[in-house]
Amino acid sequence: MDIRQDENGWTHIEWELEDVTPKMLNWWWCNMEKGFALWHPIEHQDFYWLKRPKDGNAIGAIQVAPQVWSDGTLIKPHIRWDDVKTLAPEISSIIIHDHVVVAAGISLTGENVKEDDPPLAYRIHQWEKTDSGVKGISSAIPIIPEPPEKGLVWAAHGSQEIGYFPHFLPLLYNLWKVVKNPAINPYFSFKVIRREGELLYEALKR
Repeated sequence: MDIRQDENGWTHIEWELEDVTPKMLNWWWCNMEKGFALWHPIEHQDFYWLKRPKDGNAIGAIQVAPQVWSDGTLIKPHIRWDDVKTLAPEISSIIIHDHVVVAAGISLTGENVKEDDPPLAYRIHQWEKTDSGVKGISSAIPIIPEPPEKGLVWAAHGSQEIGYFPHFLPLLYNLWKVVKNPAINPYFSFKVIRREGELLYEALKR
């Protein structure tokens, strides 16, 4: 994996995984409660949905994921899946792959959280198919500028999360194929298209 920081102070992880497909990652972002501890067995603490994803449209779902990072910081982030079309142009301009999750951090403490709170920061995960699996970029984008060291702390955690995917995601995805009830096992495609210069989720285009 390659970790870099740009002139905006944003931190990016470039990655490539074998034996993981775009469909598996689509499924993962809708079903994280089924394997959150596996995603980072050392630093992840707990996970629950404040607002669960719906089958066919996960936008607006809100997850809560208490965790301790490598610097000892305990956080309780509330993260909402936002519509890719709501991103500012300077953020959407970094999207070069054809699947995107817009993880909008709306709280780090969990106090007085409202579903429509504005983002404090974004984590943008994007990916596309390769001959052997997937490749992608994960980006940390603070709304209020912060020291670059904070981005590197996230990158240490995020790169380890990404590295765990091949070890558990293919197995977990295949195990859950037998569950056909979409209320229990929802699915949404995070594939994006550009139409007249606008970035849209293909499943939600109108």
